[in-house]
Amino acid sequence: MSESARPAPLSGVRVIEISAFVAAPLGGMTLAQLGADVIRIDPIGGNIDYTRWPVTDAGRSIYWASLNKGKRSVTLDLKSPLGQAIATELIASAGILITNLPARGWLSYDNLVRHRPDLIMLRLSGTYDGGAAVDYTVNAASGFPSITGFDERPVNHALPAWDVTAGLYIANGVLAAELERRASGAGQEVNVALSDVMLATVGNLGYIAEVQTNGSTRGPLGNGLYGAYGQSFRTSDDREIMVAVISNRHWKSLGEATGLTEKLAMIGSLLDVDLSTEGGRYHARDAIDAVLRPWFATQSAADAATRLATAGVLQGTFQTFEELVRTDPQCSTANPMMTEIDQPGVGRVLAPRIPLTFDGSPTADAQAAPILGANTDDVLRSVLGTTMEQLADLRARGILAA
Repeated sequence: MSESARPAPLSGVRVIEISAFVAAPLGGMTLAQLGADVIRIDPIGGNIDYTRWPVTDAGRSIYWASLNKGKRSVTLDLKSPLGQAIATELIASAGILITNLPARGWLSYDNLVRHRPDLIMLRLSGTYDGGAAVDYTVNAASGFPSITGFDERPVNHALPAWDVTAGLYIANGVLAAELERRASGAGQEVNVALSDVMLATVGNLGYIAEVQTNGSTRGPLGNGLYGAYGQSFRTSDDREIMVAVISNRHWKSLGEATGLTEKLAMIGSLLDVDLSTEGGRYHARDAIDAVLRPWFATQSAADAATRLATAGVLQGTFQTFEELVRTDPQCSTANPMMTEIDQPGVGRVLAPRIPLTFDGSPTADAQAAPILGANTDDVLRSVLGTTMEQLADLRARGILAA
């Protein structure tokens, strides 16, 4: 732990995770970064996500390592009754389970609660009625692809937004259930559906009510900002810079930074719109674009960003992942959130802590993800009291990896 870090707040909480892909592993990792002892149980050889891209030249999954930092890894023959029984014991010992696997058979809540009456089990499903779904199929139905891009063709963006959001809901759900258990002594089954995470977000952002109230919603705006003024501009060095105006102060600053205050002001009278309002600037967006584009075309991205930032304009230059990693100081250890870890099979890489500080101090440094199954013996011995002889017998019987 670095000298400036503070003890993590969930120290003493243990969570079992049986999962795959993004949402549930992210929920577990969030709890681990807050100090919980998160034990991920996988089948021998790894779950379906163990080799998912991106991978190193040697085939090690960077994806898997990135979503399982700070956890302990146990592998068992989960198809065998004995492997299932051992997993059940671990779940009962921890008292908290996160899973996105079908809750039936030995992994059903009804079965597991018999072994731990105050069990908290949080299960992620695809749809509220148990249907299958993944982020990209959920997003296709969300309406967002129809307003993404520059024309009417839907664009499924690359960010798995619903998985990420669901992962944070999972962590919140576990914490809420644990607080309730500490008050009442009772556990519970908590369920969240990926499609409901999408619907909740669409509703919370006003898109559902917009259709019901106005009869329709917006179309694609490219990099424009709906209901206010925002746009991307090409600079003289062939870069793109994004500008957002969300207050009258920003609008004034944009004119000052570009020296175009008077020309921008003329747009209001010409189009009969009030440029002191977000709506007025939105309706005049094409004319504003036309006034601003020649100025950006004479500026390098660096010069434009400096002048805009100095004037107080919200701006950001588009960059690739490579540029983010290689040149952006925010993505470096100059940022207290970022640390470096030696990730087995991957190498020395930057890794974020949880992006929360407590009393101004970050939590402990990021921890590497485990090698698959590396903690099996230690967990079984320390949590279940399994002896060395019993471990050897389990290994000989194929319940543990050779």
